Amino acid sequence: MSLMNIVDEKTRLAGSNKMELLLFSLGGKETFGINVFKVREVCERMPITETPNMPAGVAGIVSLRGSIIPVLSLGKILGIRSEREPQKLIITEFSGHTQGFLVGDVDRIIRVDWENVRAPKALLASSARVTAITELADGRLVSILDVEQVLAEVMGEEPVPAMEAVNDPGGRSVYFADDSALARKKIVQVLDGLKLAHQHATNGREAWNGLQGLAAAADGTGRPLREKLGLVLVDAEMPEMDGYVLTRMLKSDHRFAGIPVVMHSSLSSVANKKLGQQVGVDAYVAKFKPEELGEVIARMLKAA
Repeated sequence: MSLMNIVDEKTRLAGSNKMELLLFSLGGKETFGINVFKVREVCERMPITETPNMPAGVAGIVSLRGSIIPVLSLGKILGIRSEREPQKLIITEFSGHTQGFLVGDVDRIIRVDWENVRAPKALLASSARVTAITELADGRLVSILDVEQVLAEVMGEEPVPAMEAVNDPGGRSVYFADDSALARKKIVQVLDGLKLAHQHATNGREAWNGLQGLAAAADGTGRPLREKLGLVLVDAEMPEMDGYVLTRMLKSDHRFAGIPVVMHSSLSSVANKKLGQQVGVDAYVAKFKPEELGEVIARMLKAA
């Protein structure tokens, strides 16, 4: 299938509040999922070369069609023991990195409604590594992994550089929505560096409700919301309502006229950028590029 056919096929999901998950196991009874947009391919386990001073959780490196790719053992990282050696390798691309994840077995690809995807309760998730949970037709629960968090834990986080403060006479704030604890921390560091006030939500539905509250409050004062709210920053994939649907709803509500929407996502492919353009985002920034994010936010606020 050509690149443009893949792009056109994936853009049909824009605004549908649906996502596709690749299901896999780590040798136990638990079922895990990863967004198909982050998966480049699935292959059988191949010879893995260990290298000196590897971080804990890194099994080694493989050569795949001329590229050297680090391989992470998800079972070891998540503390899941299995009597069988992992047999499959999921090659992923996100946040500007390519890596392989060793898993026990791969099941299938399913399409789910974001409305049926929930953020895990504190008692259900032992760490920030699980960003959401959904239920299959047979009653099985699927833990959707925050693979950005996993990668940062193993490989380390890149520091956020110093930012130049934005001179915004109106003192407008930024509202952002992201279900990843790691992403929220990074965004806060950028916004604090820009000296901008901010509020946030942990999923699209929560963001929509919060933004509706801000719009209603502005209506009560008789002043346009854009005098208080300068920009909305949304993730692409979020439980209950994704960033594409949230953007489309904001762009169709006259109360948010003049307020730019920036999509900030680890899904940085041509297809995903086209998805964002299709629903009306004003800019698209790939995670995690703090300088670019800061520059785009500053530029959008000045333009608005």
